[in-house]
Amino acid sequence: MNILLSHILLIRPLNVIMSGFSIFIASEVIEQDLDKKLVLLLSVIVMLFTSGANALNDALDLKIDLINRPLRPIPSGKVNIKTAFLLSFIFFIFASLLCLQLNKNAEFIGIFIAMPIMTLYTTYLKNKPLIGNFSVAFILSLSFIFCGAAFNSINPMIIPTLLCFGLSFLRELVKDMADIEGDKSSGLSTFPIYSGFENSIKLVIIISFLIGLGSFIPFLNSTYNLWYLFFLILGVEIPILFIVFLMLKKPSIKSAEKSAKVLKFSTFMGLIAIYTGTIL
Repeated sequence: MNILLSHILLIRPLNVIMSGFSIFIASEVIEQDLDKKLVLLLSVIVMLFTSGANALNDALDLKIDLINRPLRPIPSGKVNIKTAFLLSFIFFIFASLLCLQLNKNAEFIGIFIAMPIMTLYTTYLKNKPLIGNFSVAFILSLSFIFCGAAFNSINPMIIPTLLCFGLSFLRELVKDMADIEGDKSSGLSTFPIYSGFENSIKLVIIISFLIGLGSFIPFLNSTYNLWYLFFLILGVEIPILFIVFLMLKKPSIKSAEKSAKVLKFSTFMGLIAIYTGTIL
C-alpha cells in the first residue's frame, strides 16, 4: 500500500486533479451544453500529460530534490528512478494516442506543442533564467487554448489563459526563490541565482502589481459578472497583497515557500472566479 501511495505521490495528484478541473472550467466558459464525453476525454489527456511531466521532472531533479524536497518519492528511495522514467513515457504515449481522437488543431497543440515543451523544459529550459518560468506558465495556461481548439472556440479562452499564465509565472518565480539553495548546489541558473534574491523580490512585486490590476479588466469591460469580482478579490487580490507584504516585511526562503503555497490556492480561486463570473 505504501509503495502504491508513493507512486501516486510521484505524479503530484493535486496538480493532476487541478489540470483536469481546469478543462471542466474551460468547457463551461465556452458553453454549458458541450459534448460531455469530449470534455472528459480532454480532461484525461491533460491529466495524463501532467502526470508524465511531473514524473519526468522528479526523475531528472533527483540531485536537487535531495536538498530541496528530500521526502519526495524518488529522493526518499520509495520510487525507483527508472520506474519514474517508464511511467512518464507511458503517460505521454497514452496522452498522445488519445489526442489522435481530437480535431487537427487540438491534436497539434497536444502532441507537437505541449509535449515537446514539457520535455524540453525538464531537460534544458529549467536552467534558463525566466525562460524556464515562462515555459511552465505557458504549458499550464495552454490547457485553455487546447480545450478551446478542441471545441473550435478559442476566443473565450483568452482571458482564462492570460490569468493562468500570470499566476503560474509568478508562482514559478517564487518557487525558484524557495529552491535557491538546492538549485545553486546543482549548478542551475534560475533568476534568483542569476540576478539575486532582492531583484527577484522586485520582480515579484512588479508582476503582482500587473496581475492585480489586469485581472480587474474582465469585470470592468463586462466580460464577467459580480461573482467574478467577489472571488477575484477574495482568492486572488488579497493573497497577492499578502505575498507582496510578506516579501517586503520578511524577505526569506521561508516567505517564498509560504508564498508559493498561497499562489497555488490563488490559481484555484482564479478558476472559481472565472467559472462563477460566467455561469452564475
